[in-house]
Amino acid sequence: MAENNDGQDKSEEPTAKRLADARKKGEVARSKELTTTVMLICGAVSILIFGHWTVEAMFDIARGSFSLDREQVFNSSLGLNAFMESIAIALSSLTPFLLVMLASAIVGSLAMSGWNFSTQALVPKPSKMNPLKGVKKMVGTQALMELGKSIVKFAVIMGLGVVLLWWFMDEVLVLAREPLEQAIEHGSLMVVWVFLLVSLTMILIAVVDVPFQAWNHRKQLKMTKQEVKQENKDTEGSPELKSRIRQTQMEVMIRRMMQAVPEADVVITNPTHFSVAIKYDQDKMRAPIVVAKGADFVAFEIRRIAQENNVPILSAPPLARAIYHTTELDQEIPEGLYLAVAQVLAFVFHLRQKPGKSGSSEINMPNVEVPDDMHYDADGNVVKPKGVGD
Repeated sequence: MAENNDGQDKSEEPTAKRLADARKKGEVARSKELTTTVMLICGAVSILIFGHWTVEAMFDIARGSFSLDREQVFNSSLGLNAFMESIAIALSSLTPFLLVMLASAIVGSLAMSGWNFSTQALVPKPSKMNPLKGVKKMVGTQALMELGKSIVKFAVIMGLGVVLLWWFMDEVLVLAREPLEQAIEHGSLMVVWVFLLVSLTMILIAVVDVPFQAWNHRKQLKMTKQEVKQENKDTEGSPELKSRIRQTQMEVMIRRMMQAVPEADVVITNPTHFSVAIKYDQDKMRAPIVVAKGADFVAFEIRRIAQENNVPILSAPPLARAIYHTTELDQEIPEGLYLAVAQVLAFVFHLRQKPGKSGSSEINMPNVEVPDDMHYDADGNVVKPKGVGD
């Protein structure tokens, strides 16, 4: 498990990456008590189901072993064949039980954390060979928990054993008066039932141990604040680098916008806080698109470049705010603003046809119709237009 670094307290929950890395190393939460409980209960149930068949097979083997004829006794090959046949009968009778135990061992191991195979867990670690660390584990939380579980298991099994012995006392005494085969079968059945009842008590231990192992696993994987910061740097890059990248991306985007402003048909302004540059080619575009937009200093630069390139600048605050807050760069304006933008473009195209009109002068156009649900304030919040609902 991960060790403490620089004496810092491990107060942070393990990240998804930390948990994934631990899983790759074979470090997952496991409960030996859960596996043991599943195996014991499944073993007892399988004996109850297949036990009669197994006992009969063993009796057949015993009868065959003690009833060899003269030829089998003095012929080694025949004796070997009889021995191999007995082995085959024994294996066939025990196969269901062994298969159940194999399946229960697999299910019990996978029940808590699922399948996990890691070759890294097989690599020897010098840190695990440190005797001081071994002594520390002997007096740690895990050791105390194991001691507590052992004491509880001993007490529960001891108490249950006494109760069951008292409960089956009459049947135990009756065994002495029964025929041999019946006594063996009867005694075996009692032993199996006692075994099953004792195994069921292990559920109590497993119910406590499973959440404890899950908690202890996460506790051992907890991280210091420095480890969390370092992991974020390793996976996402340092904050300084990310800030520099964002700044560079912003600069590239602004340069690209400024290069597109001279090609715009009109720049709509707030008039000072926001500026959006609109372009429309009816032969190539389904609707007008935003080729540049910005607030404050960027808005000022858009207006300056528009003035230098004789691009019409139109002051329509509600429309400028609506386009700025609803449309991204190089996107079409929303359908709700089609009418308002059409009015602006028609007005601008009409001005261009008049001789002597300079396209760079700022024009006021107060009567632009913006839908009531697309009136925004400077922070991008929808506001009720003046006169609506008054």
